[in-house]
Amino acid sequence: MATEQFDFIIVGGGSAGSALANRLSADPSTRVLVLEAGRPDYRWDIFIHMPAALTFPIGSRFYDWKYESEPEPHMNGRRIYHARGKVLGGSSSINGMIFQRGNPMDYERWAADPGMESWDYAHCLPYFNRMESCLAADPDDELRGHAGPLVLERGPASSPLFPAFLEATEQAGYPRTGDVNGYRQEGFAPFDRNVHRGRRLSAARAYLHPVMHRPNLQVRTRALVTRLLFERRRAVGVEYQRGTGGGARQVRAGEVILCGGAINSPQLLQLSGIGNAEELRALGIDVLHHLPGVGENLQDHLEVYVQHACKQPVSVQPYLKWRYRPWIGLQWLLRTGPGATNHFEAGGFVRSNEDVDYPNLMFHFLPIAVRYDGSSPAGGHGYQVHIGPMYSDARGSVKIRSRDPRSKPALRFNYLSTEQDRREWVEAIRTARRILQQPALDPYNGGEISPGPGVSTDEEILEWVRRDGETALHPSCTCAMGTGESSVLDPETMRVHGLDGLRIVDASVMPYITNGNIYAPVMMVAEKSADIILGNTPLPPSKAEFYRHRTAGTRGGLV
Repeated sequence: MATEQFDFIIVGGGSAGSALANRLSADPSTRVLVLEAGRPDYRWDIFIHMPAALTFPIGSRFYDWKYESEPEPHMNGRRIYHARGKVLGGSSSINGMIFQRGNPMDYERWAADPGMESWDYAHCLPYFNRMESCLAADPDDELRGHAGPLVLERGPASSPLFPAFLEATEQAGYPRTGDVNGYRQEGFAPFDRNVHRGRRLSAARAYLHPVMHRPNLQVRTRALVTRLLFERRRAVGVEYQRGTGGGARQVRAGEVILCGGAINSPQLLQLSGIGNAEELRALGIDVLHHLPGVGENLQDHLEVYVQHACKQPVSVQPYLKWRYRPWIGLQWLLRTGPGATNHFEAGGFVRSNEDVDYPNLMFHFLPIAVRYDGSSPAGGHGYQVHIGPMYSDARGSVKIRSRDPRSKPALRFNYLSTEQDRREWVEAIRTARRILQQPALDPYNGGEISPGPGVSTDEEILEWVRRDGETALHPSCTCAMGTGESSVLDPETMRVHGLDGLRIVDASVMPYITNGNIYAPVMMVAEKSADIILGNTPLPPSKAEFYRHRTAGTRGGLV
């Protein structure tokens, strides 16, 4: 049988892969194949599409690849659990649905590196705008998009706990902002969420399903790519397996684009002989191209929950009980009720000290005391803030253990390994406590459940973080764009340095993690990369102003 031939093979049908498939297949003469290792995101699957059901897919073998880190040396040797989406739409089908672009200064930081000039905020903003329809934004707001495929609804924050929390942030001395994705990120406000009419709007639902009818687009699920195919130094296709017992198949393309994310993209490169030559040879892998930055520079956000008991029965805790679930499901079918929201409806960003130029702490407020797995430590009414530093200088790695593509790579994040990281963690917990003890929350404040009053000194706080800290599920930066020796990708073409026919577009290409949930930046990267790959004239840079706390010779203002 003749080998199939496409113009583009997209490896991974997650966030970036879904967006790329839409944009690249818009030309009917271009043949595009998407290979996704997970299963379909069936329309009837309530655990994917009901926003409030987000705790169910995480930890389930049906939805989650269930990664774990290596024992983390600065976290008491704990293995930190990492959920990754095992379904079309990738992690956008199981994440918390919080849409945050990051701070404009994140992209100024990217652009300050050699060769990265076209990735400043002015050049990224038009692509943020192209991808979104922000229903809460003023139609004349040039900082927000109004006609993109990704519809964003702002949290109603209607529980009485939300206005009390937002008032408490002001009482603690922190500003309100009209839009954390707009002119000024710093401050507190209701959040944008990729929830539309009571349903999760994953990347697959926003970008891929509306164009699945295109005859030039094929999407194959349960298709695990096991290696890249090369002729000399040019990628010409991939080998993959369909299902658990399927034999190897090969398919060829003019270009191969990796969209597997910060774990799977470096894993596939290493399996194909691209990475640190010495480490690959030690595993018996023939080295195609020595590129030592592959799998290095791993970054993530660690977080904890500061939890309080609630004196009034106003939290959403009762909805965890089984007897309420039929009623919740019925309401959700009508696009309303507690099932139609992710409940992460408000939060904000602050600076923990005067040495940082833009917010280094992120808060998510939740009107219940609960963990990601759905367990409730108090068993009664409560509320919590998710808190953690946003641009830690800790760096880790992703390294394969063997030549078996089904063997999970070794993940080392090195959380709490730096002085900056430890200092900012102490500042983070003290900031959260200061907010939660303000008078606005007095009518509800039944006392701190976690970490509790027995945790007060700097070392006690750090020991609690070591014991209780969880990933915010933002792995990134393992195939970083740039021109230096440790970079993997050409930022002007998205091609892997030293090779032809091979590009990467996903969270791994970020040089530095952004200060917020990373779904929105990944989608922006995909939109911008689509124009790069197609050779389109890039969108003109924006002239929109944004807030800076500190400019040269000043203490704040416009840029």
